[in-house]
Amino acid sequence: MRFPVLASVILALASPLAQSPEKHTQLVIVVDGLRPDYVTPEVMPRLYRLGQRGIVFRAHHSVFPTVTRVNASSFVTGTYPETHGLLGNTIYIPSVEPVRGLDTGERGNLERVARAEGRLLTAPTLGELLQRGGMKLLGVSSGSTGSAFLLNHTVSGGALIHTDYTLPQSMGADVASALGPPPAHATPNDAQNQRAVDAYLKVGLDTIHPDVTLMWLNDPDGTAHEYGIGAALTRTSLSLVDGGIGRIEDTLRTKGLLDRTNIIVTSDHGFSTHTGGFTLESFVEPFAKSMADGTKDVVVAEGAVYLRGGPDPARVNAIVAALQKRPEVGAIFTRPAANGSREGLVPGTLSFDVARWNHPRSGDILVSANWTDKTNAAGFAGTTTQTGVAGHGTSSPFDIHNTLIAAGPDFRERATSDAPTSNVDIAPTLLRLLGLPTAPSMTGRVIEEGLRNGRPAPAVTRSTETVRTPDGSYVLSARITTVGGSRYLDSTSVTRSKRP
Repeated sequence: MRFPVLASVILALASPLAQSPEKHTQLVIVVDGLRPDYVTPEVMPRLYRLGQRGIVFRAHHSVFPTVTRVNASSFVTGTYPETHGLLGNTIYIPSVEPVRGLDTGERGNLERVARAEGRLLTAPTLGELLQRGGMKLLGVSSGSTGSAFLLNHTVSGGALIHTDYTLPQSMGADVASALGPPPAHATPNDAQNQRAVDAYLKVGLDTIHPDVTLMWLNDPDGTAHEYGIGAALTRTSLSLVDGGIGRIEDTLRTKGLLDRTNIIVTSDHGFSTHTGGFTLESFVEPFAKSMADGTKDVVVAEGAVYLRGGPDPARVNAIVAALQKRPEVGAIFTRPAANGSREGLVPGTLSFDVARWNHPRSGDILVSANWTDKTNAAGFAGTTTQTGVAGHGTSSPFDIHNTLIAAGPDFRERATSDAPTSNVDIAPTLLRLLGLPTAPSMTGRVIEEGLRNGRPAPAVTRSTETVRTPDGSYVLSARITTVGGSRYLDSTSVTRSKRP
């Protein structure tokens, strides 16, 4: 046998249902940072044609904050940060690191949180739910060690194959034998992306036979961060990823598996061109005080502000008032003024509930950089005041609106849908396709309108929540779309005016 250790592990996990040739399997490909307008017949012909034969969802949403590890957690839990508790790419967990934030891109930091808190994610994951149903999840990734870990961090019901590690560890030697030595990271990161594709095609299909595969491809995100949206190398990275998607389709067809595989292509977030100026830590620094040990009592973790010394409403109000005056700052969120309130405790702020960020691990203030709809030199709309060349993370529509395309035996053909959907909806939909119940914690919905035998989407309603400072100098609005009982944050906007 080619993979003796690997085979023995998988046989122990396998179920009769997993071996049934009639069962449809699920492949979710997360193309990191894939804006919907990247998917053109010129740049990504294979993905474009996949959408033509299947269904394109034209109102898909990232989860805010629109960063990678928040959305990785939402993919696997079917919930928002208010439920799963992974609140940013950088998080503040005082039981682990009392004076600074933790980079969730590092697997080791996530393991530290799990040990200190008893649980990394405070909601059951797709891997855990599949295991309960006698099924398996395979995660393959060319992303960071942390984002990969979040795909199946308890290694429940299957396996996890990353460039730097394999879980369970007992599979490592056989995976290395099948895939060869891990390639170095590059820009574009094609070699590592194609290794993730090979992990699915060579190990997943031939040996593991997963019911669900979550595949994470690092580009175009890594390339666009460095070179920008529309740059030649960013276009190259898109074409290379597209070639990998085509290779997956071709291999599934050759193996006679294409008609039994649902392929879902999505992204964790959109992308914007950065114009600079938003440096939250420097904005907040004047309000920090020294604690007895000499450390500062304010921690900034990405867009979140934490006061370490306990509740201090006056200082929270003062920080917010200063931020509201800065043109680089966009939406500001604070704890709800009352249970269920859309307005935050501080006048002129929206509540954490609007952002779906109200968790025991939440900070005192959540801040987004400001944005515009201006186009860059390559003709792509959307700028934010963040530093660097290009990126994501804000409540801009260009960061929030991302890609969702699906094709396969259970999805509608040659169709489009304008009903709102979100990354939180993917896990419940996968469970529905596998005949498994969703977890009570899941706030995502089954995307029935995209399924061959699904129901049409309920009527879509749109609303705007607006808050303002007492003097009217800062007005903040959140545009929200609702379908059935599911609510989606479309974007926020800020207007400022000078007052005497």
